[in-house]
Amino acid sequence: MEASASRPHYQLLDTLRGLCVASMVCYHGMYDLVHLYGVSADWYLGLPGYLWQQSICWTFILLSGLCWNLSRRPLRRGLLLVGCGAAITLVTWLVMPSQRIMYGVLTLLGLSALLLIPLDKGLRNVPPWAGLLGALLLFFLTRNLPQGSLGFEGLVLCQLPGWLYQTDLLAVAGLPSPTFWSTDYFPLLPWFFLYCAGYFLWPLLEKSPAARKALSFGVRPLSFLGRHSLVIYLLHQPALMVVVPAVLTVAFAFLGLV
Repeated sequence: MEASASRPHYQLLDTLRGLCVASMVCYHGMYDLVHLYGVSADWYLGLPGYLWQQSICWTFILLSGLCWNLSRRPLRRGLLLVGCGAAITLVTWLVMPSQRIMYGVLTLLGLSALLLIPLDKGLRNVPPWAGLLGALLLFFLTRNLPQGSLGFEGLVLCQLPGWLYQTDLLAVAGLPSPTFWSTDYFPLLPWFFLYCAGYFLWPLLEKSPAARKALSFGVRPLSFLGRHSLVIYLLHQPALMVVVPAVLTVAFAFLGLV
């Protein structure tokens, strides 16, 4: 999602981002088939679908944190992403309230980019390997924070007091009330720590001649998608709303069901 952040010779970053974009479009296309058109797909609703979704968001967030180091204008980029996130919230609330998005991934990436601006000077004094390990540890520790506990997925270390979850004003931080809901929810905690893991990963890659050489290689079609990932993210769901029913109509006609 940080298409303007990567330097032209770091083609691998664009390629990885483009691969994630393609995977995201396919995942959301499947989402529409299952949730909007009633197509049966138990695997999508189960663990395979969950792992698919997590692979996309983990990679996007790590790459965005990594590319923060390469961004020429992190303030402008952060404000742009927050603005796009707010626009998506407004549109979904007005047009498809049953699919509303509150504090989605664009809002997370924008707020994370803005938070790193004042933190950058201090974080540069932290050894990158220690920062990477610390950020990953904090991410795993707070992964279940929005669900009311510390721990990672099925591992619950301890329950947190309910008074922390009494207002939706703290939902952006990862402390939503019991009535809060969103179809795409990425609060600052735990995800800002994963973003920071990417931030600390870049200095380690930059110091490695082998890593820098590998970063120069890419796949042109995927790199193109990666460089335009924000535009694709904003437009892919409206496009899917047209493409998916058209594909279903053709498929049903071919099978003689219409």
